[in-house]
Amino acid sequence: MYPLSSRYLSFISLVLITTNCQNDNKSGTFTGNALGTSYTIKHDSPITNDLLIFDINKILEKINQSMSTYDSDSDISKINNGYQISVDPYFKEVYLKALEVWIKTKGAFDPTVGSLVNAYGFGPNKNDINSLSDIKIDSLLELTGFDKIKLNNDGVLIKSNKNIIIDFNAIAKGYTVDVISKYLEKKGAQNYLVEIGGEIMAKGLSPRNNQPWKIGIDYPSSNSLNTKNYTTYLLSNKAIATSGNYRHYRVDNLTGKRIFHTIDPRTGKSVQSKILSTSVVALDCASADAWATGLMVLDLEEGLKLIEKNSDLEALWIIENDNALNSVYSSGWEN
Repeated sequence: MYPLSSRYLSFISLVLITTNCQNDNKSGTFTGNALGTSYTIKHDSPITNDLLIFDINKILEKINQSMSTYDSDSDISKINNGYQISVDPYFKEVYLKALEVWIKTKGAFDPTVGSLVNAYGFGPNKNDINSLSDIKIDSLLELTGFDKIKLNNDGVLIKSNKNIIIDFNAIAKGYTVDVISKYLEKKGAQNYLVEIGGEIMAKGLSPRNNQPWKIGIDYPSSNSLNTKNYTTYLLSNKAIATSGNYRHYRVDNLTGKRIFHTIDPRTGKSVQSKILSTSVVALDCASADAWATGLMVLDLEEGLKLIEKNSDLEALWIIENDNALNSVYSSGWEN
């Protein structure tokens, strides 16, 4: 079984796959650390793991250089600092997917939330805020809105305000899973699982039992050492991602109120909700990743309506009511 965690993971300095890597050329399995988190890759490609690792390292380096907000020399950091540069194909694909999900979620998913993320202390600089009253939401909302940025025909990202900060962390890991998955297929893999920081794409069947890959969805506990599964999902030829609030929050020093890391880009406020986590199944992992974030922002009724309108998406919400956990599934969720 492969765990699907409620992630709050960001692109940090790149740790190559060869570092702390568990590599078994015979089994077609390797695990290790990359992009500030852990990964697992299982495959039946005829290519040896050593060769695959070399190529995948190159992919990770390029994506990190393109979209890591933790690397001051990355393309996205340069753009956030006011430079106008031509972006690479990876950046362009993520931009277009983000635009698609921004439209479909009616703005609940929005990578221009970077200024708000930083103000709340969840960004790369870990700003130390004393209270919510310290955050000037109205002024920060002027820097938020995906309609305030545009990729022109020359591949240059234009911002209506130079101070807008773009943050692709809620979609880029899922996108990286997609890129590696496509690479494995080019190398002859017909059955594989790619997992980076809890974002998963699975194709074909698990060699363990010749059945769809069994994915565990975390029990929503604030204890990161709790590895209990809330439920499982049998995944094949699709992707799954989970987002949650229950482990990642700060406390307002004046009121004692929890400030959760999920921020509504439409209001600028930290989301206070009975929704503990959302899991999304999609045809690609970038979509699953972005939608899982968007559904944490939307209320349950609106989120469920949007999922039902998109036939290629399914979702699970874990809700807390009166200290009891309840599940809400979209109509096509295969439990």
